[in-house]
Amino acid sequence: MRLVRPLGLPDSLGLILPTIPWTKGAGGAHPTLGTTHDRTTGTTERLQELASEAEHAGASALWACDHLFWHQPLLEPLTSLAVAAAATSTASLGTCVLQLPLRDPATVARQAATLQELSGGRFVLGLGVGSHEGEYEAAGAPFRRRGRLLDEGIEALRRAWATAGDRALRYRLEPAPTPIPLWLAGSSEAAVRRAARDADGWIPMFIAPDDYATTRNHLVEHAADAERDPASIDAAVVAMVCLGDSVEVARKEGTTWLADLYDLPPKAFERHLIAGPPAECAAAIAAYRAAGAEHVVVMIAAEETLEHFGPLAEACSVRHPTPSRADPGVTQ
Repeated sequence: MRLVRPLGLPDSLGLILPTIPWTKGAGGAHPTLGTTHDRTTGTTERLQELASEAEHAGASALWACDHLFWHQPLLEPLTSLAVAAAATSTASLGTCVLQLPLRDPATVARQAATLQELSGGRFVLGLGVGSHEGEYEAAGAPFRRRGRLLDEGIEALRRAWATAGDRALRYRLEPAPTPIPLWLAGSSEAAVRRAARDADGWIPMFIAPDDYATTRNHLVEHAADAERDPASIDAAVVAMVCLGDSVEVARKEGTTWLADLYDLPPKAFERHLIAGPPAECAAAIAAYRAAGAEHVVVMIAAEETLEHFGPLAEACSVRHPTPSRADPGVTQ
């Protein structure tokens, strides 16, 4: 069974699943009455196929984004990853990232433990605070206290998992999950200090390679100050990518797609989007690896996710052929 560091060899490439409803599910638009006579199709089938095909295309990890309240349809990430777990066998599965301050930590602890069990130890719980004040208002959570709530939530998660196996407690979290890695998002000073102190991995986004290298150095310094081995903290990054025959066309298409997703002007994403032919995008991803990122999580800024990810993964594998050695992240 895979334990703690499930992402495999350095220079691995992950994919954010487009967890959106494609069509109405079984039973059509009428209220769910507990059962239907239709087979499950549409969104469920599409997500299973996409997860399986992405794994075969070279994705070492599959990730799901999180928004509790959003201006577009978006599926809940832990439930979506359970569907992906059933369709895959080797890829790690993670939240990128779950906004823990919007949720009850004890409930998340149970959900995470269950997903770890169902996936055979492939789950990574990515956590963050988010940045949308309106979402906090809709959830009835205090936006100004989101950092403190995340700290308290991390402690609560670990307390809940620690109850497993304690026969002195009638009410405990069973079965005991194999260790669930906690990855923390963010590149602010507070976020980096938190990751250095509490995380098994660090996974920022909207950060350039040069800034990533500098901030990762700060992470290493803070980890040393906390008397932690910096090598015990996996370094990852989220990169938004849109492939195309030309940089100009791909950049226009990708920024338009991201503008629709985030409800922001396209120019807000121009400096963050990696765009162009596969080889050029692979070179841009290699810059993150040179800056210290062991795992790059790709968000495809286009509708047809696999049409972009497949050629990108192939181009990246050409630049970084897989070493012929045992996976150090797998234990028996």
